[in-house]
Amino acid sequence: MFRGSMTALVTPFKNGAVDEAGFAQLVERQIASGTHGMVPVGTTGETPTLTVEERRRVIKLCVQVSAGRVPVIAGTGANVTAASIEAQDYAKQVGADAGLVVTPYYNKPSQAGLAAHFKAIADAVALPIFVYNIPGRSIVDISNATMAEIASHPNVIGVKDATGDIQRVTQYRLGIGEDFVQLSGEDASALGYNVHGGHGAISVTSNVAPELCSKFQTACLEGKWDEARALNDKLQPLHEAMFSAPSPAPAKYALSLLGLCEPDVRLPLVECPDGVKAKVRSAMEGCDLL
Repeated sequence: MFRGSMTALVTPFKNGAVDEAGFAQLVERQIASGTHGMVPVGTTGETPTLTVEERRRVIKLCVQVSAGRVPVIAGTGANVTAASIEAQDYAKQVGADAGLVVTPYYNKPSQAGLAAHFKAIADAVALPIFVYNIPGRSIVDISNATMAEIASHPNVIGVKDATGDIQRVTQYRLGIGEDFVQLSGEDASALGYNVHGGHGAISVTSNVAPELCSKFQTACLEGKWDEARALNDKLQPLHEAMFSAPSPAPAKYALSLLGLCEPDVRLPLVECPDGVKAKVRSAMEGCDLL
């Protein structure tokens, strides 16, 4: 169920508000392009700048528009355990298939605190959890031993790994098991991640190039590594362009070139500088998107 290209959806804005019609159009485009799953209100969805009500609305809208055609992993993480439980419960109520729970940011909890945090959420709500480990943003890193402890809970089914440490794929398989779903959180290293045994990626680039990303992940799942490598070569400049400025500004600019949303991001993020815009446009041309 949770395999392949999972798009970390942007949250489009218009006149300062969430563009619900534009968001629905983006979801439909993703499904039509072969994307395997949706991830609303994650980092790429600018969750820190959304109100609680906006987050809920976007999750509900994603579930409604997807209508069971692909799984929805809703961003439900917070640095307050009680708030994450509330978000996870809401995601379950509206029909999301799982929650993506990020490591608590700013608090800098210990390994014992991390384990207690995820176990509390898993105990409170009967909805599958993907643990989102991204020390570059949250400072804390989940050790392999702590991940194994967290994964022992039946409601914890997988990880979104944005550590860049590809050897963890093998370490998790050996320490946790083959059924633990491992999704890369980094587009540029997703090929290597999958070769080591990963099951796909939660992707930023797939906002812009959903069909290419889907084909790439499908090739990986089918063990067609020559095809996957060729697709990855084509996508690499676009992966790099997506992070040439704080994400998701480059992705939103790219989508604006396709007429799919405004380039607007919320402060403290700002739109891409001209040099990044040129890089994004060039990479899109290289992928035959423009």
